[in-house]
Amino acid sequence: MPPAPAPAALRVVAGILRDGSGRVLIAQRPPGKHMAGHWEFPGGKVASGESDSDALVRELAEELGITVRGSRELLVLVHDYPERRVQLCVREVAGFDGEPRGLEGQALRWVEPAALGAAELLPADGPIIDFLNAEVV
Repeated sequence: MPPAPAPAALRVVAGILRDGSGRVLIAQRPPGKHMAGHWEFPGGKVASGESDSDALVRELAEELGITVRGSRELLVLVHDYPERRVQLCVREVAGFDGEPRGLEGQALRWVEPAALGAAELLPADGPIIDFLNAEVV
């Protein structure tokens, strides 16, 4: 009997936002969401037929109340959680208008890239931390 096909990956987009000091914005997953309490880079699910760039603009407007002026792809990775496979498209936000606010009740904080490893980020975000810290070297 052939093995069962791998489940389709849930495609999500994450934004890397930096402040004037080079710190990166992270958000805490609110109660009731998968892996609540962990920190993550803001973003969310890519809707069917939506580009990664458009999804990031929409998600950051909904979650943070900001308007993204532009972004570029940094990396795409796949992570297998026990209950789902996630394909994560990471985009660097080139600029944005507004002040990020946790519109979904999530806590926000700006963190130095070197301190991201201690921030209890989602397991899927490990390669992003490595990438951001490699940029600084």
